[in-house]
Amino acid sequence: MAGIYIHIPFCKQACHYCDFHFSTSLKKRDKMVDAICKEIVLRKCEIDGEIATIYFGGGTPSLLTNVEVDKILSTVYSTFQISENPEITLEANPDDLTKAKILEFSNSAINRLSIGVQSFFEHDLKLMNRAHNQTEALECIVLAKKHFENISIDLIYGIPEMSSEQWIANIEKALSLNIPHLSCYALTVEPKTALEQFIKKGIVPPVEDDVAQEHHAILIEMTEAAGYDNYEFSNFCKPGWESKNNTAYWQGKPYLGVGPSGHSYDGNQRSWNISNNPIYIKKINDGELPLEREVLSTRDKYNEYVMTRLRTTNGISLKEINENFGLIFSEYLSKQMIQHIDSGLLCVKMDAIIVTKKGKFLSDGIAADLFMINI
Repeated sequence: MAGIYIHIPFCKQACHYCDFHFSTSLKKRDKMVDAICKEIVLRKCEIDGEIATIYFGGGTPSLLTNVEVDKILSTVYSTFQISENPEITLEANPDDLTKAKILEFSNSAINRLSIGVQSFFEHDLKLMNRAHNQTEALECIVLAKKHFENISIDLIYGIPEMSSEQWIANIEKALSLNIPHLSCYALTVEPKTALEQFIKKGIVPPVEDDVAQEHHAILIEMTEAAGYDNYEFSNFCKPGWESKNNTAYWQGKPYLGVGPSGHSYDGNQRSWNISNNPIYIKKINDGELPLEREVLSTRDKYNEYVMTRLRTTNGISLKEINENFGLIFSEYLSKQMIQHIDSGLLCVKMDAIIVTKKGKFLSDGIAADLFMINI
């Protein structure tokens, strides 16, 4: 089983924290859709077996029309073998999800919406320069639930000046809406973003790690009490509502990424498309793939395995480490993990190394300590 990620590189406006590739000019949207379809055909030999997940990300895929979405999906279906019940997700912004747009998407093959709410507070939305307001955030979810059963929303914590009470209110609102899946992320200050400049100039207060950690602890407690599974560090769901796309990624399954800046992985190498819309379109129209490739060493694969598995409830399998990477890596991991077990950040259950509740917020740092730097 494999997945396809389709990067739609257009947004109405730039969010202050975002460093993803996008353009606010929609003039060549039709040419971009055509180029994405051509790239899918050009790369038809890169996927063996069935496609189980199709994910429209970006950017803002909800800027596409139903006709454009169907054109891309028709190309995918005519090019690859698709599983019987694929998960087909479309990322959407609340301001795009009018009643008419939701009806359009519900009449397509899209069966899952991932809605970028980020916060239900007007102050937070303005600070992040989101295109929607709190009323649109609420109304679009109520409308979407009439036509889609499988819905996820994104929320961001650790926002400057966001109190714990406000974060609790955000979680309470999401839970009251009875949404089956939540993706919750700590606000990070990425280089060369507007947010970085605002903080440097003192316009916006700095992002505080201790506040984000407190918010994360609140999130864990509230979602657990509501019966949600924290199946991956940032993802929470009611039992049985895990994102197949997310799960496949953290399990190291292969995926094909199309569109400008799209990343792909086949188990042995990674590749990524150029992050430039005009060059991407020209290269594809010339029959060229505008991408770079990196062949992964055994050490690279081990480090990626550690990074991805440690974020999940299943953790790192000691058996798989030994079978897939050998004794040197197995012994190294056993040595490196001792300090974190002693400090209560890791535990060993059966065959698996798992991050404890105490260690969850620190999981990326713990993973870095387990990485193999030199053989």
